[in-house]
Amino acid sequence: QVHLVESGGGLVQAGGSLRLSCAASGRTLSTYGMGWFRQAPGKDREFVAAISRNGGRTYYGNSVKGRFTISRDNAKNTVYLQMNTLLPEDTAVYYCAASPRQLFSNNYQFGQTYDYWGQGTQVTVSS
Repeated sequence: QVHLVESGGGLVQAGGSLRLSCAASGRTLSTYGMGWFRQAPGKDREFVAAISRNGGRTYYGNSVKGRFTISRDNAKNTVYLQMNTLLPEDTAVYYCAASPRQLFSNNYQFGQTYDYWGQGTQVTVSS
């Protein structure tokens, strides 16, 4: 019942930047914690970043810490992922997800925490 649509993916050179957006419809996003995950070919899904309902808490995967920033604008029903200093290893399909449960340090990194998922957007980083 929460429909999520990612956008902003594309092809970028290593060292460049990209900003992903996740727009929601069907329900107001303010009551959902939000996360970003990614999956590269032949690899498991990987946690990227998460943000609490009001933006007071953020979490990042070790591989993107210091390079990526998650933010949200509840008035626009949108979540963002600013990706800087991109590496070829960042190449993947990126998915946004919504959780009806509040996000804390004991649950933010698990896909099971999130009930709704977008279709994904491809990010390709060339070397």
